This record gives sequence, C-alpha cells and structure tokens, in this order.
Amino acid sequence: MEYHRLPHSSLEVSKICLGTMTFGEQNTEAQAHSQLDFAFERGVNFMDTAEMYPVPPKPDTQGLTESYIGSWLKKTGLRDKVVLATKVAGPRGVPHVRDNMALDRRNIHDAVETSLSRLQTDYIDLYQLHWPQRETNCFGKLNYQYQEDHSGVTLTDSLEALAELVRAGKIRYIGLSNETPWGVMSFLRLAEKHGLPRVISIQNPYNLLNRSFEVGLSEISHHEGVELLAYSPLAFGTLSGKYLDGARPEGARCTLFERFSRYFTPQGVAATRAYVDIAQKHGLDPAQMALAFVNHRPFVASNIIGATNLAQLEANINSIDLHLSDEVLRDLETVGITYSNPCP
Repeated sequence: MEYHRLPHSSLEVSKICLGTMTFGEQNTEAQAHSQLDFAFERGVNFMDTAEMYPVPPKPDTQGLTESYIGSWLKKTGLRDKVVLATKVAGPRGVPHVRDNMALDRRNIHDAVETSLSRLQTDYIDLYQLHWPQRETNCFGKLNYQYQEDHSGVTLTDSLEALAELVRAGKIRYIGLSNETPWGVMSFLRLAEKHGLPRVISIQNPYNLLNRSFEVGLSEISHHEGVELLAYSPLAFGTLSGKYLDGARPEGARCTLFERFSRYFTPQGVAATRAYVDIAQKHGLDPAQMALAFVNHRPFVASNIIGATNLAQLEANINSIDLHLSDEVLRDLETVGITYSNPCP
C-alpha cells in the first residue's frame, strides 16, 4: 500500500480508501466487518462513510453504515489505527435524516453527536459537508440556473459551527464534498479572514467518464493543497464493462437500483466500450485499469473504492500496484478527447 499525508494536516492516509455506502443495504453487518478486516490487513487505513448511508437512502436503513463501522471498531479496538471520515447531510433529498437539514450550528452539532454515537468513538478525523447548503451543480447536474438561497445560513455559519467542534476535540479536520471551485475558494477565504478551520480535502466524483474535476478544481488542489478524495472511480461499476450490451448482472448496484443511471448515456456507453477495448488490447483488467488511472493522478490524495464482495475488494485494492504505461495513458487520452466528459 502507498500512503500520503493530506496537506495542512497530520493525517497520513492510504492511497486506497474503503468506501462503505453498501453497508446496511447490499452488505450485512457480518459482510461489512469482513470487508473492513480484509482492507485493514492489506494496509487500507482510511475509511469513508456518511450519516445518510447506506445508499439508496431510506428511512429504515439510514445510519446502519456508521453503526456497522462502529461495531467493528469496538470489536477490533483499532480506532487509533484508522483514519475515519464521515459527512453531514445537507438540505434537499433526505428529509428523513433530520427535520431541518440546514448546515447550521444546531444541525451540524446534532449530526456530529449522532455520528459519534453510531461510530462508537469520541472523535472523527475528517468531517465533511456532504453537499452544499446552496442550490448548485452537483450529482451530475448541468446547465446551472442560479437560485437565491433563502435559508439564511451562510458559509461562515457552517464554518463557525465546525470550528466549535474542532475546539471541542470532536472533529480533527474538515472537508467538502460535491463542491464547486467557487465554494472551495470561498471556504478558504473565509477561514483565513475569520481564523476558522481550513478545509483540507474535497470529495468529488472522478473517473474516466467524468474528469470535470480537472477543469477548475484541480488547479485549486495544486495551489491550495485541497486534494481530491475521488469517489465513483469505476462510475458505479460501469467501467468494469459488466453492463455493456445491456447486461445487468444479478445483485449488481445498477441492476438493483434504477436510479443509478448517470453513466448510461449513449456517449457514456460508447466511451466505456472504448476504454474496455483499450484494457483488452493491453491485457489489463478494465476495472483495475480505470482505478489505476485515478490512483496516480497528481491531485488525488486517495481513491475511494467500494465493493460488495471480497473478490471485488481484493481486485480493487490490488490496483495500487498497477502503473499504466505511457502507451496505455496515450490511448486513454485519445478516448478522453473523443468522448470528453460524457457523464459529468
């Protein structure tokens, strides 16, 4: 395993991070513990979760993911050996989490206390705003139309609430997720101006079908040290090629849940076919090739992988040992130009 220190922090994280959003939906508690054991034994010290998990979010399963991680931490006694990241849900989409989902002091404090209880720990290493308070482009949304935010909750309000929790020792560092360049730079500016905690990471989607992070956010990563925790590196598993020609493998996420259609546009399917062809041409596993591409991008601090069984997990973790040749990278860039960000 390779490790990387997140800039502006003392957090030393594995370049592969275990994503856990299937725990409680596609994976039982016993299966979740097996994944956590397997990943940790292979050097993965970074685990990412969220208060709204598992996905798809439902009232009767919400919080199970954190609870399964908490029971594993209690059973193993490994809390001080892992870097634990979780997230507070914002407004829109998950009203079952709390009555009022604004990213204000009351909600952020309530969310942290509930997460600490489920995770059976007294501190969170990295606490992230899962998505912005304001209405903006995220989760594949394009053609932005500005909408006034009437919540009365400002970025400063959120930062001040997080600062209180940092001072209390309940969270160590803060991060963003599904954010825009304007959002990241605004948080950095406000932190400097008011002496508030500095954002140290951003968790956004990044994969061969969606390289939109490179347009503006990668420059912020380079100059400001707010590096990427890349999620959906396999584009919901599509880059493995398992959904090509209309295939829907039994038990696969996009078979079970029709809401995951983001990477099935005509251009996305054509690009996926081209990427799978490159892997076959070079004798590579398509999924490992796609993960290796993300692993070694200069602005990626850690690659958040997910799996529903140990065989998938092992293959995904082993991608850290794959270094793509110049010829493979040239072929990938050729397809990337032909199908530029087909599924942003």
